[in-house]
Parts: sequence; C-alpha cells; structure tokens
Amino acid sequence: MAMSEAAEGGALTPAERAQRGKAARANVPRSQHARFEPATERPDPVDILRGQAATRVPELVPVRYGRMLQSPFRFYRGAAAVMAADLGAAPHTGLTVQLCGDAHVLNFGLFASPERSLVFDVNDFDETHPGPFEWDVKRLAASLAVAGRENGFTVEERAAVVREAAAAYRRRMQRLAGMRVLDVWYAQDDSDALRLIAAQGGERALRRTDRVFAKAKARDHLQAFAKLTHRADGKLRIVPDPPLIVPLSDLLEESAGPDADTAVRGIMDAYGQSLPPERRELLGRFHVVDAARKVVGVGSVGTRCWIVVLTGRDEDDPLLLQAKEAGESVVAPYVTPVAYESQGRRVVTGQRLMQATSDIFLGWAQVTGIDGRRRDFYVRQLLDWKGALPAETMRPEGLGLLARTCGLSLARGHARSGDPVAIAAYLGTGDAFDRALVGFAEAYADQNQRDYDLLVEAARTGRIATAQG
Repeated sequence: MAMSEAAEGGALTPAERAQRGKAARANVPRSQHARFEPATERPDPVDILRGQAATRVPELVPVRYGRMLQSPFRFYRGAAAVMAADLGAAPHTGLTVQLCGDAHVLNFGLFASPERSLVFDVNDFDETHPGPFEWDVKRLAASLAVAGRENGFTVEERAAVVREAAAAYRRRMQRLAGMRVLDVWYAQDDSDALRLIAAQGGERALRRTDRVFAKAKARDHLQAFAKLTHRADGKLRIVPDPPLIVPLSDLLEESAGPDADTAVRGIMDAYGQSLPPERRELLGRFHVVDAARKVVGVGSVGTRCWIVVLTGRDEDDPLLLQAKEAGESVVAPYVTPVAYESQGRRVVTGQRLMQATSDIFLGWAQVTGIDGRRRDFYVRQLLDWKGALPAETMRPEGLGLLARTCGLSLARGHARSGDPVAIAAYLGTGDAFDRALVGFAEAYADQNQRDYDLLVEAARTGRIATAQG
C-alpha cells in the first residue's frame, strides 16, 4: 500500500530516498513517458464498458452510453477503465502513491472545508487505489489535451496547457520533498492561494475566479434543499425527475421498491457506525424524511446512488447526503492486490489520504439486499460550496491556469501518501518529464478519439442501446 511505502521511505535518509527515485529512471526513462503504443492484444474498449454494465442498474446503462456519446471529452470522462487497462499494460516507475485513479481535469474542484473556508482539491475518489504516481498525472494530462481539442485549441496551445500541469506537479513535488512531514500534511490550497495563481493571468482571470468562488459558495445544502424538495400531501418530499431522480416512494410501486427501501434503511444504519462518536452524535440530531435514486456524472451512471434528505430542528434545518455505490477500482486489476474490508471504506480511506481536508460526514456502509447480494457504499454531503471550473468552454489561458492548479493539488495529494523525495528525484529539475507528458497527452487523445468512434459505431449498429438523460 502507499502508506507502507511512505513509512518505508521515512526509514531511509533523504539521500537514499533520492537515489531510489533516480534508480527508477533505469526502468522507465522519463523520455519513455512520451510514447503511447496500444497493446498488441488491446481489449475492445466497448467490451470494457459493457463489462462494467453487468453490475449496474439495467435501465440506466443506456443513459451512460448516451452521455458518453455527446463528445470525445464526455467519452474520456466515462472511460477510466479503458485508460487504466492501457496504463496497466505499459512499464511503470514503481513509485507508489495513493492514486485518485481518475484524475481528469473535471475531477478537481472547489468545496467547503470543515472550518468553512473554500478549498480546491481532487474531489472524486471512486477509483482511488495505490499505484504508480504517473498514472494520475497522465490521466490529467490527456484530459487537458482532449478538452483542448474540443475547445478548438491549436497543437501549440494544447501543448502549453499540458506543460502547465506537468511543470506545476514537478515543481511542487520538489518543494514538498524539502518540507517537514507535518508541513506536507497540513498544506492545502485555499481560496487565497488560488487567487494568487489567478492573478498571474491578469485582472480578467482574477475577476473570473472571484465569480467562480461566489457561485461555489452559493451552491450549498440550502440551495440544493430548495431545488430538490417540495411539499406533497402535507409532507416534505423529493421532487421527481425521472429517470435522473426517482423518489423512493415511486420505486416502492415498482418491483425494485422493496430492495430499494431495504437498501436505504440499511445504508443509513451501517453508515452511522462508520462515523467517529462525535460525528455519530451530530448525525443523530437529524432524521430521514425522504430518499431518491439519482443519476450522477458520466462514468458513474448506472451505479446505485441515493440522495437522502434529513432534517434537524425543523424543516428549515436540512442535511442532504449522497450514498453512492462503490465497486472495485478500475486500477485494481493492474497493481499489487490490496485487501479492503469494503470498497466504500477504500474510497473513504483514499479520500482522507489525498485531501488536505475532507467532509465531516464522510463515511461508508455495507448492506445486503433482498437479492442476497452485498453492496458497498460511501456517503458524503450532497453539496457543500461545490464549484467546478468549465474546462470544456475555457480559452487557452484559462485552461492553462486551471491545469497549473490541478498539477499543484495533485502533487500535494500524492506527497501525503507516497515518497516526495523519491518522486522529485525521479522527475528532476529540468523539463524532460513535462515535454514527455505533452507527447503522451496528444497520443492518448488520438486513441481516445478512435475509441469514441468505436462507441459511435456500436450505437449505430445496435451493439449498445442509448438513451438521453
């Protein structure tokens, strides 16, 4: 695991740890990262996606395909399993960290810390797992190239954006390598730090950043509560929007109803036990008033996801939780096996390892449905000052600033679990790694386009069914 590797690194001197990082260059020279060559027997990407559908809600799988078909960038967001297979087939450095596992540019964003400050960090951990540090960096780099193509950037503009991310990652890792362990652990990227980065792009970039901050702070649980609920027959209920939001009361009228009711009750009971005593006390001051099945994201569509509305003192004191099904990480088949008590706990552990600060309601649950199948979930607040930056519509300078911020955040997250001294020594102080990532990002963007075209063809020929939603 990443934790054990970090602890092992701490038993060595900094010089020995640096030597370990430099030695990894013999196995995987930095220039080698520029290449992407599909494996001779590369799996059909459509087969990989169809394989994932086997454990998902059947009626929602066509919605997933429909969302992925909207653009090559949307496809990329949903194809983490495809890229994991590609990365797993190639040599790697062996410098292990706790990976996000799906570190594309839209899986970074703004949210509230428990101290009520706005922070920027990785914010999606469905695929988190120990693995080689460069897999996350490559996932980020390729996402920037794909987004840049969608935005009409030139080759040179895309290269500049990818270099921003790679250089920011490398330089921050160098700084982290020279810091005390506790200083690394306490480091975070708050709104003040982000404004300093934005200011480097000029007054216009700073104003745009401030608008994003204001919008994120407005997206809190009260706004979500007002949007998602209404009164029906004198009771507080979630507003239906099928198939995207289906209240539990509607599901109870279907064949899936009893299992859904059992799942929600079981999740909430088990989830409470995963919280530390003081958080359990806090949760106990709220009671469940309604729940609904919700469709989320792109790659996650079809996994079981519930939103649960609770109230405290009265109906003006809401708490909104999201319980999302957690399966095996897409990274897991390609790295050293790690035994997890549950996949929900894997997600929570990875999130707490990588993030500088996490949701106080973060927890997990394991339940057995009436079909006898065990399912794992992780639970968090639905919205708490959540803000995303629109990479799909940004100009080159804006995406470059976002790329830099993501690279900085990713390096900090990796340094908390991996060995920053070894990784920094591997990367070096020159730009060899940065230049290599530019080549990789373009090559993988080409592959992503080919894979997207295969999904388009699969839909045209009826190999897969699609639906809007």
